[in-house]
Amino acid sequence: METTDIKAKLTYDKNNKRHRRIRSTIIFILSLVIFVLIWWDISLLAHTAAVPSPQRTFEALVDLFTQGDLVTGYTMWHHMSISLVRFLEGLALALIVAVPVGLLLGYSKTLREFVNPMVEILRPIAPIAWAPIFLFVVGYTWGPVLVVFVGIFFPLLTNTIFGVQKIDNNLIDASRTLGASKYQVFYKVMAPCAVPYVMNGLRIGSGIGWMCIVASELYAASGGGIGYFVGLQASLFQWPNVYAGIIVIAALGIITTSLFDFVYKIIVKGMGME
Repeated sequence: METTDIKAKLTYDKNNKRHRRIRSTIIFILSLVIFVLIWWDISLLAHTAAVPSPQRTFEALVDLFTQGDLVTGYTMWHHMSISLVRFLEGLALALIVAVPVGLLLGYSKTLREFVNPMVEILRPIAPIAWAPIFLFVVGYTWGPVLVVFVGIFFPLLTNTIFGVQKIDNNLIDASRTLGASKYQVFYKVMAPCAVPYVMNGLRIGSGIGWMCIVASELYAASGGGIGYFVGLQASLFQWPNVYAGIIVIAALGIITTSLFDFVYKIIVKGMGME
């Protein structure tokens, strides 16, 4: 009897998950359709070249991927790769710096109290505010990378600190009772337990990172990039190309955020934190 109940429950859970996926997919498609219809209506009512129709934007998008733009001669693939490399470099730099610092600050209350005033002074500053300084000091190649680094650093740092602070003290006491040293407690207990919170910080920071890379490339960049492309096309009043670039930015942001969200859910489920 119990076996039958368990099988029935598993079947119900499986069907329920399938229904939720179908429902989410339908809502997503309907939302996109309504968005495109609203955009189309606005383009008809506005009567301005600055608001092209979805059809013209889609045609421009296809041309940019297949033929490239007439000004630079580069395809959208080129601009995407430039921005993606800058984004990943900023992300990697933020991981290398923010995670170890966050683990240390979460572990040491004294160190956290000492560093916290500096963090609270710098954290509210918009990352793009640093763009002129970074671009002047390190140039147009690494300047955008450092802007991305700043944008991702603080969400990643604060989530890592929070993750260490959320660790059950009984788990730490148990490891010490079993003879673990402070170093072993740090890298065998605290660091692994903070991983879901690190992923949450990446999930939040990745969206901010894309805003930073595009804004910094709009400000100034060399060698291309989506932000650079959008700014250049806007200065030439090539509005369909501008909107095509905006769509690419949105797509890249959604893809990276969804990827981190997917990994986050796997880790949380694997660690029994759901």
